[in-house]
Amino acid sequence: VMAFNLRYASATPPNAWPQRRPVVKACIESVQPDLIGTQEGVYAQLKDIAADLPAYEWIGLGRDGGSRGEFMAVFYRRDRFEPMAYDHFWLSDTPAVIASSTWGNTNRRMVTWVRFKDRRTEREFHFWNTHLDHALQPAREKGATLIRERIEELKTELPLLLVGDFNAEAGGNAAYDILVRDGGLEDLWTRAGERKNEGINSFHGFEGPRPGGVRIDWILGRGIAGVSRAETVTFAQNGQYPSDHFPVVAWLTLPPAKP
Repeated sequence: VMAFNLRYASATPPNAWPQRRPVVKACIESVQPDLIGTQEGVYAQLKDIAADLPAYEWIGLGRDGGSRGEFMAVFYRRDRFEPMAYDHFWLSDTPAVIASSTWGNTNRRMVTWVRFKDRRTEREFHFWNTHLDHALQPAREKGATLIRERIEELKTELPLLLVGDFNAEAGGNAAYDILVRDGGLEDLWTRAGERKNEGINSFHGFEGPRPGGVRIDWILGRGIAGVSRAETVTFAQNGQYPSDHFPVVAWLTLPPAKP
């Protein structure tokens, strides 16, 4: 499972999308994730990624409605996973209202979720993807609270994954506590048996790895059987980074489906 803030496509160098596009493709291929939650991708950019990686299908909606604005897209291997249901909601006091924003944040924030069936095991699970606000801590906390409440409303025993760019330090922010300490989700990074690039900043602004950095891109879960590895992927080609964030990846196992 990969969480990957793509950095929205820009035609303006440096780090323009035409230069980054092949590096994004190579980065994802180097890991070969089964599921990817992306943030910031815009419609044309996501279509480019889908064309470059034909093994994947994707689901998403622009945060401004339709194809407008950034997406919380969910990419999945089409030969392995079947979407059983999906939907979107906005992080606001009116979650069902497209492009709504009521907490003072100027960027609309949202969740895209999918309930998948693994064709190999017949196991169903939930996959949620989000991007909390970058500027306002109260909006981050309210967004985390709404996500926690919506997860609780599922009243399901199915495994659940929540990935995203949370714009908050893992273990050092109230938004993290709302989801992990109070919400019953596990930080799969801390649970992993092996961790690569621990302490590296997941946001780097195209400046590369920095020891002692902060991990603001998380993979959280509930009902996960095991996590063998986690990695902050510091991939680059000829000095070009795929994004201003490093993708964060976890190798995990779901419990068998109940008979």
